[in-house]
Amino acid sequence: MSIENVKSILSDLIAFPTVSSESNLALIEYTGAVLERAGARVSIMKSDCQTKANLFATLGPERDGGIVLSGHSDVVPVEGQDWSLEPFQMTERDGRLYGRGTCDMKGFIACCLSFAGDLNAANLTRPLHFAFTYDEEVGCFGAKALVKDLSDRGIRPSVAIIGEPTMMRVIEGHKGCYEYTTHFHGLEGHGSQPERGVNAIEYAVRYIARLMELGKALKSRVQEESRFDPPWSTVQVGRIYGGAGRNIIAGNCCVEWEMRPVCKSDAELVKSDIREYADEVLVPAMRELYPDASIVTETIGEVEGLSVATESEARDIAFELTGANGADVVAFGTEAGLFQEFGMSAVICGPGSIEQAHKTDEFLSVEQLNACIKMLTGLRTKLL
Repeated sequence: MSIENVKSILSDLIAFPTVSSESNLALIEYTGAVLERAGARVSIMKSDCQTKANLFATLGPERDGGIVLSGHSDVVPVEGQDWSLEPFQMTERDGRLYGRGTCDMKGFIACCLSFAGDLNAANLTRPLHFAFTYDEEVGCFGAKALVKDLSDRGIRPSVAIIGEPTMMRVIEGHKGCYEYTTHFHGLEGHGSQPERGVNAIEYAVRYIARLMELGKALKSRVQEESRFDPPWSTVQVGRIYGGAGRNIIAGNCCVEWEMRPVCKSDAELVKSDIREYADEVLVPAMRELYPDASIVTETIGEVEGLSVATESEARDIAFELTGANGADVVAFGTEAGLFQEFGMSAVICGPGSIEQAHKTDEFLSVEQLNACIKMLTGLRTKLL
C-alpha cells in the first residue's frame, strides 16, 4: 500500500465530477472494478432514479461481525467559487493534493481501495466491508438506503469507521442534522392594497421569528455534560425567497431552515411547537381572507446524531490504530449515526481537515494521506 498508488487512485476519483446533483455511477463502477480485482464480492444498488448508486463490497468470510470502511462519493458544487486550479483534476503542489473532494472524502476512499488491493481475502477470518454511498451532502439519502438494504439481506457488521476529514482524530459523537423547506402559499394582489391579499412573505417572517425564539429556548435546555460547541441544540435559517416584485403582494414564499439537535427530544420540541404555531395561529389568520392559503413543510432530511457510547469497539480499534488516548465530538453531521442506529459501533476518523471541505481550492496534505495509510495498514491485524 504505497503513497504513490493511493495518489494515483485519488487522481482518478477526483476526475469524476460527482456533485450531488449529478450521477455517481461512473465512480461507483470504477470502485467496483478495483474491488473485484482485489477479490471482493461487490454489490451495486441503484437509487430509484437509476442515476445514482451505493456500493457494498466484502472481503473475507460471509459471517456477522465484520468491519465497515465507509465514505460518501458525492461532493459539493464548485459554482460561484473562484478556484485557482482545475477542481476536477488533482494537482500536487508543496505537499498538498488539490481538487474537489480530496479531503471530503475521496482521499479516504482512495486509501480504502489501495488497502483492499494489498489484502489476501483468503487469509481473512473477519469480514472487511466497503460502503460507498451517494447523496450524503444533501441528506444522507444513500446511507439510509444502504442500511435498509443490509437489513433486508441479513448482513450484520459490528463496526463502522467513517472516514470523514478529522485530521485523523477519533470522533465518537456529533449532533443530528434535520433539514426542511417550508412553503407559504398566500394571495397575490396590488401593493397599494395589502389588506386585500395574503402576503406569504409576511407570514414567513413571523414563522422565522418563532424559529428564532425556539433557538433561544434551546439554550436553556443545554445538558451540563454536553461537549459540543456550542453545547446546545441550534436552529438556523439559511435561505428565504419569494414574491414577484416590491409593488406586488407576495403570493408565495419559501424558507429553508435546519436544526442541529444534541438529543432527539430537542428536535421533537421544535417540530411540534412550530407545527402547532403554523396550524393554529398562522394558517387560520391567512385563511380569514383566502381559504386556500397554506403552510407546508417539506422534510429534506432527518439524520440522527452519533451518540457517545459508554463501550465502543469502534472507538477502541481507532485508539489502537491511531495511538490516540481520547476521543472528541463535533458539531457537523455524518452518516455515522445511521450505522449506529442500525446496530453497529461507529466512529469517525479520516484524513484532512473539515476546514478545507466545501471551500475553494480544497486540498488534502500528503502527510494526512500517509497517516490514513498507516491506520489502515494496522487494521490488517484485526482481520486475520
